[in-house]
Amino acid sequence: MTKEDLRIVYLGTPEFAVASLRALVEGGYNVVAVVTMPDKPAGRGHQMQYSDVKKYALEAGLPVLQPEKLKDEAFLEELRSYQADLQIVVAFRMLPEVVWAMPRLGTFNLHASLLPQYRGAAPINWAVMNGDKETGATTFMLKHEIDTGNMILQERIPIGPDENVGSVHDRLMALGTGLVTRTVDLIIDCENQGRALPTTPQPEIAELRPAPKIFKEDCEIKFEEKTAEEVHNFVRGLSPYPAAWANLTINGNIFENVKIFAVEKVQRDKVRSTKDIIIPCKEGAVRILELQAPGKKRMDARSFLNGLH
Repeated sequence: MTKEDLRIVYLGTPEFAVASLRALVEGGYNVVAVVTMPDKPAGRGHQMQYSDVKKYALEAGLPVLQPEKLKDEAFLEELRSYQADLQIVVAFRMLPEVVWAMPRLGTFNLHASLLPQYRGAAPINWAVMNGDKETGATTFMLKHEIDTGNMILQERIPIGPDENVGSVHDRLMALGTGLVTRTVDLIIDCENQGRALPTTPQPEIAELRPAPKIFKEDCEIKFEEKTAEEVHNFVRGLSPYPAAWANLTINGNIFENVKIFAVEKVQRDKVRSTKDIIIPCKEGAVRILELQAPGKKRMDARSFLNGLH
């Protein structure tokens, strides 16, 4: 079997999933169809918006399936018609067994964490928010419980002390493309040699950290409850998206729902500075470096303060 023979169905939705799909298509792998989320209205005009994966799939001339319900019989019949040998999932939703068990070689997932840590929808954000020094990506075979299947390949990268989730996301996206193609190559080699795919059960770890989906209310900075270090990690773990926010009083003016994109830790005795926006925390203080008030552009703190005069 060659990569041209192996029939692949690819399932994914956001930008993170596009890089691996592009690597497969441009690498000559036989992607026969793509499954992504249904179009949804967005913006003020409520125009229907395609997922990033759908945009790329259409450019590449690939058939696109967009089921509302993954157990819908019409969708399952269409999916079966592609006779996939293998399915690959990158940043999609939870699959029912009737879908992930369909291909004869099964379904593998690329997850942006060092499994078993950070199972869930937002692994990159939570790793940075928790102040981790490293993260990575893992390919694993799907089974019933979410993000718990046997691991195939795993790679690590460091997280810089001031790095935000945007740059970690981009580096993991690039790392993931290599992991996906290497995993497919390994599956093809095992198939040609008539041997089982070598996988490793996820290790038992005493303290598992979850990575649940993040909502707006989760992004509020509670300065009085967090140390300066914790605020620093919280902000960079949500920057640039979905962005941490707070209600601030600056030079006597009250600003609500201010997005905060970057802060730095400072000594608490600098809190009285009028040339900077410095906020006391449970321990220490932070200087706000970049922010965005509602209806305004994102800007550095000095520009924001100058605009108040």
